[in-house]
Amino acid sequence: MADEATTVAQLIARSNALGADPRNTNYAGGNTSAKGTAIDPVTSEEVELLWVKGSGGDLGTLTPAGLAVLRLDRLRSLVEVYPGVEREDEMVAAFDFCLHGRGGAAPSIDTAMHGLVAQPHVDHLHPDSGIALATAADGERLTAECFGDRVVWVPWRRPGFQLGLDIAAIAAQNPQAIGCILGGHGVTAWGATSEESASHSLEIIRTAEQFIAERGRPEPFGPPLAGYAPLPETDRRARAAALAPLIRGLASTDRRQIGHFSDAEVVLDFLQATDHPRLAALGTSCPDHFLRTKVKPLVLDLPPTAPIEDVTARLRELHAAYRADYAAYYDKYASADSPAMRGADPAIVLVPGVGMFSFGKDAQTARVAGEFYVNAINVMRGAQALSVYAPIDESEKFRIEYWALEEAKLARMPKAKALATRVALVTGAGSGIGKAIAHRLAAEGACVVIADLNAGNAAAVAAEIGNSDVAVAVTVDVSSEEQIALAFAQASLAFGGVDLVVNNAGLSISKPLTETTLRDWDLQHDVMARGSFLVSREAAKLMRAQGFGGDIVYISSKNSIFAGPNNVAYGAAKADQAHQVRLLAAELGADGIRVNGVNPDGVVRGSGIFASGWGAERAAVYGVPEEELGAFYAQRTLLKKEVLPEHIADAVFALTGGELALTTGLHVPVDAGVAAAFLR
Repeated sequence: MADEATTVAQLIARSNALGADPRNTNYAGGNTSAKGTAIDPVTSEEVELLWVKGSGGDLGTLTPAGLAVLRLDRLRSLVEVYPGVEREDEMVAAFDFCLHGRGGAAPSIDTAMHGLVAQPHVDHLHPDSGIALATAADGERLTAECFGDRVVWVPWRRPGFQLGLDIAAIAAQNPQAIGCILGGHGVTAWGATSEESASHSLEIIRTAEQFIAERGRPEPFGPPLAGYAPLPETDRRARAAALAPLIRGLASTDRRQIGHFSDAEVVLDFLQATDHPRLAALGTSCPDHFLRTKVKPLVLDLPPTAPIEDVTARLRELHAAYRADYAAYYDKYASADSPAMRGADPAIVLVPGVGMFSFGKDAQTARVAGEFYVNAINVMRGAQALSVYAPIDESEKFRIEYWALEEAKLARMPKAKALATRVALVTGAGSGIGKAIAHRLAAEGACVVIADLNAGNAAAVAAEIGNSDVAVAVTVDVSSEEQIALAFAQASLAFGGVDLVVNNAGLSISKPLTETTLRDWDLQHDVMARGSFLVSREAAKLMRAQGFGGDIVYISSKNSIFAGPNNVAYGAAKADQAHQVRLLAAELGADGIRVNGVNPDGVVRGSGIFASGWGAERAAVYGVPEEELGAFYAQRTLLKKEVLPEHIADAVFALTGGELALTTGLHVPVDAGVAAAFLR
């Protein structure tokens, strides 16, 4: 038998290979295991161990730290004290007493399946092809036709200790079998070696795919529905962007959510088929699917060309009906000890001809929910191609959705950061103050849209912050009405909407009055006064559509108050911004939209404005070397400190992070103390 290091290395390699292909299993779905021996550090004797993917991990990215490690003798001894299916949830707590050493990751509910099956290596996966057989009305017969006696059928049973006993017994009774189809759920395969287990898993998955391709009937979802063909790409994405804030607002009735949009071909094909309303109403079947997508989606029942006003009104009606239906589902199956209802809003909203909107506590969760519904569509297609799609009963779905063990898993999640579920759009975020603000908001949990005239800078900052689940870059000239509208549309497609806008884009040209040209004046007013107005106007429209308020922050300047030499165009534009704060705070307060400002002074280090010539010009005005300008500004302050971009970012977070929730119309000086710029 291989040593511990080899066993673990082989298990990780197998898991990563299987998890890397979405045909094999979905994100964070399924688990793998290996049995082997190691030396007990207490007794110095060899003991049999089980290494199994722990709760909440993902096969494609699994590392040794994500494995739970258990003593096989103790795990198998649990068979003697198993109290039966009515109390089997108690067995998960018992797994903790089987851990070896520190035990690694928390054991999952499927641990019994892996430990009780005698074979050394076990894979439990959720391939679309396998679940299609598992959810077909005559899945047992189809499994026999597809595999003969090489793969056996296991009737639906909720994951747990008893399912592990069932599979272990079937594997023992069928020594010729390489695995099984779990009714309504997925597949499990096993092997004498890691390579054999992976080979058996892939054999089951590919054989089922081929069986469906060869035996399946055309148009499993029915013929196309007249008038429901997908809109052209430009039109459907424009409509998706227009609808996204409204849909996000509806899906956030109980708690704010981040959104994700997909117009994948598989979704559009499903939504133009005659049977899509009936099939969608049946809901998903595999527990991994409906835990993320809810038992069923909200489906718009209007054609793609319906007037947007009709679509908006109908979505509101359908949302109210969905919430009532979900509450009835909860009331029907909940018992006295069921967890409280977690929320009645849909996680998936389907709009024919346009695409799918999915929602979650963060962008990754929202995106993955959509991916799981694509899995569900593929499952329905396979089941309908061979037979009739027949998911598990709603009562069983409820038992899993409101399982005490699922509640315990949710309770282990880390506390959300202050800006979690918030989407921020920061202009001028490709450098300097804007870049620092974007980094800070992302660090506090926000999804961030990096808006900048310089596409390369915007992309670089987005990449620094993280992947597209955290930050996206948009190229925008803030003086362009069309480009601003497009930037907000891109934000809506990426994250569902926008909650927090920072008007930071700016530039400065330092000249005496008589040398200031009309172009100098117009350029600075176009970017700062006009740009802030246009951005705020678009933000207000979108925030009103969402219906849960928002924040608009202006990065103004000490110069909006303080009259200094040689900056009439810049100072006037900043004064315009400063008064926009007051005007919009007064106008938008009824919508729950707070508008505040930050007044920096002399942010030299990292500043795009200062690096582009403003620094040299101001240094000349004050008669100091340009490299000493930051120190010069610091010495003229009360605190004798240099103001950095990070200090401005701190102020933005202070205004938006929740501690100043009843503050609007305020300007916060971040200037290290300039008495002449005190607010009066």
